[in-house]
Order: sequence, then structure tokens, then C-alpha cells
Amino acid sequence: MSGKVTAVLWCCLLCPAPAWAGGARDLVITHATVMTASHGTILDGSVWVHDGKIAAVGTSVTVPAGALVIDGGGDTLTPGIIDAHSHAGLDAFGPGVQEVNEMTGPFQPHLRIRDSINTESYEFYQLLAAGQTSQLVLPGSGDITGGQAVALKVKFGRPREEWFIKGAPTSMKTACGETPARVYAAKGVEPSTPEQTSLMRRRAFDETRAYMAEWARYRAAVKAGAKKLVPPPHDLKLEALSGILNGTTLVNIHCHSAESILAELAIAKDYGYTIRTLHHASAAYKVADQVAAAGTGILLVVDWWADSGHAHDNIPWGAAIDRAAGARVAVHGEAITETRHLTQEAGKLIRYAGYTRDEALAAVTLNSAWVLGLEKQIGSLDVGKDADLVIWKGDPLSVYGRVQQVYIDGELFFDVKLPGRGLPREARREP
Repeated sequence: MSGKVTAVLWCCLLCPAPAWAGGARDLVITHATVMTASHGTILDGSVWVHDGKIAAVGTSVTVPAGALVIDGGGDTLTPGIIDAHSHAGLDAFGPGVQEVNEMTGPFQPHLRIRDSINTESYEFYQLLAAGQTSQLVLPGSGDITGGQAVALKVKFGRPREEWFIKGAPTSMKTACGETPARVYAAKGVEPSTPEQTSLMRRRAFDETRAYMAEWARYRAAVKAGAKKLVPPPHDLKLEALSGILNGTTLVNIHCHSAESILAELAIAKDYGYTIRTLHHASAAYKVADQVAAAGTGILLVVDWWADSGHAHDNIPWGAAIDRAAGARVAVHGEAITETRHLTQEAGKLIRYAGYTRDEALAAVTLNSAWVLGLEKQIGSLDVGKDADLVIWKGDPLSVYGRVQQVYIDGELFFDVKLPGRGLPREARREP
């Protein structure tokens, strides 16, 4: 374990759940290198957790009576790692039913990916053991509008409803011209070109505007006292798209090429919404000024350069150009093999993009939290935020970093020294 626990831990595997496995008891981690992701790194720092929230951060933190105190022993303490583009827990490539894309039509905004997530998937255990505490799990990119994503915490072993972050904004997964055009061209139906994808999105928004206007007229008439009115028919697809036009839904667009990025920015401007984040954004550096001016974030994989398809335009220095233009940059993993070493992906920003260590960490914590619309709740070690913490032995931004403990909402969910794969719930089982 990364540090010496200075309070009683657990007696044996037959004991009841130890207090430190729950989130109710105060917890103080001391003598750690605290990388806050928001206000620098604190040497020999401490973090106090109370009621699942961060109560204090600094070099001198008062230890409440009865608190569990963990001596960090000089190890590194970071916020929980966040992947803002994940398909974990979905049987996308297995022998079962394909759960990522609903391929019966290019507009599926009313579908919720949360209804397909398997929280018992071993993928989530792998991510938890790699320091992942939160994710945005999205539908795939085969459709123009693939459906609603879900923000969750990797509470492996808990009932699935406890995973979903309450109050998280609705996030919609959409895709720009290239991918839907390729998918539906193979079916022999529209869209079969990127320009048709753009046209169909505009048509859908025109229909949504008319739907919203019809309901606005009905509600105004009801408010004015009109009687015996028949409400307009409900349309779940148009209801979901209405969230984009009225600004209550965060728009996340899978998009690689510069021309498609500009096309999507133009549609957003014409219909009065802001694209929250461009996902992948391989060629965003070519139009970084326009992306930044639109208030749109960039979520990328650092080393997808020299890849096939539309990712081939990515370059290792793209994140530097994006940031210099004023765009918010975060790094994602997407595939389990990348997400498991997301901090190493962030470390590449130091080499290629001139980031500081703190800036690189923010690219997989605080900036990722912004993509989810949860930057005020998670993503950094600040007072009042959720106590999602990871203790590392070695440099977390390098191949030498090893996760020692993971806390979510102040509760221990992984400890490398515990039997039962490091899971407290398994360590408590009878042999």
C-alpha cells in the first residue's frame, strides 16, 4: 500500500466491513505530493475528507478526532482520472448483441446508453485499478445523432443506479459527416456523403424548431386561459433534439477533419447552440482559432497521428496549437487499452505540447470534468468537491506510475495490497 495506515485497519477476512471501506468516517491523507489539477502541486501536503467531500487541502490540515489517518509516505495524490469518451461496459465487439450503435436510422436522440451498460463488466474493474473514477459513456458514431450519453462513477460492485451521477447535464452524442456517410452508404440509404449528413442535420433541426414553436403556442394559449385545447402530439426524438436547441443538452460531436468541423460550427451558429466538445478532433489544430472562438472544447488522443482514415491528419503537436488558440483541451482513451493508461497519454503533452505537469494532469481530470459539465463537482482537489482520490507510487504521468488506492466519494474502492483483486468487498468475503 502507498502509505502506512495509522488507525486500525481490519482484523481478518471474517470481520464486518471495516470503517475505512465506507465514506462516512473522516479521512485524512498526509505527507503526500498533492497534485490538485487546479492550483498547482503541494509538496508534503494533506487532504481531509469529510462526508465524501474534500474539506481541506494544504500543507497544514487539522486532523479531526477519530479520523482515519493515512501517511502518504511521499507518494503522489491526484484527483480521480476521468475519461470523457468511453464505451466501457458495452458489448460492442463481443459475440452478443451490439449495444453501441442503433443502426436502424441516422437519428436516435431519444435513446439512452445507460440502459445498456453492464456495470459488472470486467472492463470497469480494469479502469478502477488504473485510477479511473468517472467516465462519460457514449453511444457510437455510426449515426448522425446516436443518443444520450451518461456520466458515471466507477463504483465497481455497487448496484448500477448508484453509478450514475445525479444532476449531471444531459450529453448528446452526435457525429459529423464522415462516419454516418460511410455507414449508411454501405446500406444503400442516405446519408452517403458528408454534405448529405449536414443537410439532414439541418432538416432535423428545422423540424425540431417547428415542434418547439407548436408546443410554445399551446402552452401560451393554456396560460392565457383557453379551454378545450388539444395538445400537440409528443415526439420523443424531437423532444430530445429540443434540448440541443434550447441549450439544456451538451453537444458532443465525433469529428476528425477540418472541413467537417467547420461545417458543424456553421450549423451550430445558424441554429443558436454551442458545441460543447469535438471528440477526436484530429485536424482541429488547422481551424483552432474558429473552434476556440465558438467556445468549443477539444477532446483528443495525443498519438493518433499517422493512423488510417480521418485520424491520419492528427499530429503530436496538435494539442499545443489548440491550446495556444485558446481552446480547452482534454485527452480521452475510448478503447480500454488506451483508457487504462490515460495518465501516460496525458504525459505525452509534456513532451509534444509543452504542457507543465499540472496542465497535463488537468487534461485527464479537470478539463475532462468540464466536458461532462461537472467541473464544479469533480476533476480537482478543491474544497467542496467530491472526494475522488488516487494514491500513486511513482510518477502517475509515466509508465512507472502504479495505482495504490482509489477512493470515490471518500470511500475506498481499490487497494493494491488487499486480497480479492484489491477490492474491499472481496477482501471481506469468507474464504
